[in-house]
Amino acid sequence: MIDNYLNRLIDADLWEWKNSESRKPLILRGARQVGKSSAVRELGKKFENFLEINFENKDYAGAKRVFERHSDPRLICDELSAIYETPVTAGQTLLFLDEVQSCPDAISSLRYFYEQMPALHVIAAGSLLEFALQKIPSFAVGRVRSMYVYPFSFEEFLQAMGRGILLDKLKAATPQNPLSEEVHNKLKELLLRFIVVGGMPEAVSKYASGGSLLDCQNVLDELTETLYNDFAKYKQRVPATRLEEVFSAIIAQTGQKFTFSKVHTLANQVQMREGIELLKMAGLVYAVTHSSANGLPLAAEANPRYRKFMIFDTGIYQRFLRLDMTNLLLEEKMEQINKGALAEMFVGTELVKSQNNRLPAELHYWQREKNGSAAEVDYLIQHGQNIVPVEVKAGTKGAMQSMFLFLAEKQRPFGIRCSMENFGEFQNIQIYPLYAISSTFCSTVRR
Repeated sequence: MIDNYLNRLIDADLWEWKNSESRKPLILRGARQVGKSSAVRELGKKFENFLEINFENKDYAGAKRVFERHSDPRLICDELSAIYETPVTAGQTLLFLDEVQSCPDAISSLRYFYEQMPALHVIAAGSLLEFALQKIPSFAVGRVRSMYVYPFSFEEFLQAMGRGILLDKLKAATPQNPLSEEVHNKLKELLLRFIVVGGMPEAVSKYASGGSLLDCQNVLDELTETLYNDFAKYKQRVPATRLEEVFSAIIAQTGQKFTFSKVHTLANQVQMREGIELLKMAGLVYAVTHSSANGLPLAAEANPRYRKFMIFDTGIYQRFLRLDMTNLLLEEKMEQINKGALAEMFVGTELVKSQNNRLPAELHYWQREKNGSAAEVDYLIQHGQNIVPVEVKAGTKGAMQSMFLFLAEKQRPFGIRCSMENFGEFQNIQIYPLYAISSTFCSTVRR
């Protein structure tokens, strides 16, 4: 358990929601244990009253029956106030419905809170919420607001470690105004440690409070076991063992176009596809979809037949593979760690965390398969009305043929090389350190 709350970027969004005059009931969506409940509890300190109901906890069975009996939010609030001896009053109380997927009637009630008690602050959250929402096709369209929560970003990790001054230096840097080598090297060191620890709040909290990397590894092992235990809850169509096999296959193919024929499983392709969709819905897997990138939006020319996948956290990834982190921590040679897939995955997860948290995150890449002229760009970013190609290099060297080919073919003004180098530029390529892609480049379009 996390004893002390670590500030998150989402705190500002929750505060804005709290003070909004056009506020709607809020649903926090995301994988298990990424910090949804902790963020709401922190917000709850700003209210005169805070009532948290966890529908997976037997102590709140009475609350579940209240939602089953009533759809009128006034009756619901009156009974909840009486049962839990906490006033549920508009403008003074934050009502938090946690693990709400276990009470579909509570999910359905959100629209009535919006229509009949809009002044009451209501937040719902759940780690398997997507599955419940799928069963309510016309659920409260336009009457609720969603907000997606992810593991800690590198920027949030720096804040948690008390490195605010270093973060300010990072945010002020540009390809035209690079960091000093001393600051750059310090950020590289912290980046490598963050990749090992990962962004799961419990692991970050352990490390920020003085725990060792070994302590963090033990936390990650426990979290991984919890993820596997959850597989049995997802759906009956795909057995838990098949989901584990698909999850393992995604990890093994990180950085590559996903190929079903490489999966060693007893599952058929239908089960594998279903398994991938379930893992995506649970927030454990992100898809990177091919786009022709001839114009915006990128999704308009996406081809889901060509996809890469990655899991949601570098800490979980390295623990699953039991990677030897010696080269990474002592020699700073990320290209030797799983052929650079870890670097590409880190950038992908940072790009997810940098996107507008009101919408599901989307990632795209580009490839061209021609005899003698194959090319691939790791990521595509929409930056204003421009499409920016991003190539990830695990070290400080690497060819850029695919990048230049894309820029010429699509007539785009510049591209980004994301590597272990300091900020810089050459020709029409801007160089961003791996640690800077989110907090520096993407920060201009974060929200």
